[in-house]
Amino acid sequence: MYAVIESGSKQYRVAEGDVINVEKLPVEVGETVEFDRILMVSSDSGPSIGTPTVDGATVTATVTNHGRGKKIIVYKHRKNYHKKQGHRQDYTSLKIEKISV
Repeated sequence: MYAVIESGSKQYRVAEGDVINVEKLPVEVGETVEFDRILMVSSDSGPSIGTPTVDGATVTATVTNHGRGKKIIVYKHRKNYHKKQGHRQDYTSLKIEKISV
């Protein structure tokens, strides 16, 4: 069984036991998070596709840690202009515990 959830205006395909990194959530480590924006759920009886979300479906996850992603370099240059800048995106790591329809 798997589901497609929306978090931080991005979509993730998750199954029970998966560990995913989403954009930083304001939740402490060890707490649970419940997602109610479920776009699709696939089970043994077949897929359920929402319009836009599946009614009554939830995904429960536990926060395992917070971190920062790998540094990327943003470099702009034009005639007589150079700008080098770095960026590290904050993320929250989640362990998917339960998918319920």
